[in-house]
Amino acid sequence: MGAIFDAIQHKLSEAFAPTRLEIEDDSGRHAGHAGANPGGESHFNVTIESAAFAGAAKVARQRMVYRALAEELAGPLHALSVKALAPGER
Repeated sequence: MGAIFDAIQHKLSEAFAPTRLEIEDDSGRHAGHAGANPGGESHFNVTIESAAFAGAAKVARQRMVYRALAEELAGPLHALSVKALAPGER
């Protein structure tokens, strides 16, 4: 995987100690669109499960993830789809 993938994985692992973390580089589906990087790593889908999300609303959970990845979102990361779950949620 690339540097952005590694940064996402590291920062989310550090911030949330997830019990599940799935990161998918979805850049290939966005080739030719605004913000797409020909080398990939511009669009990601993330599914993360962590006790840190228990009791938080969906929007609050997404904001928590966006804060953890603020540096990437300000630069090379163009789009991020987040599914943030508390343990036991689907």
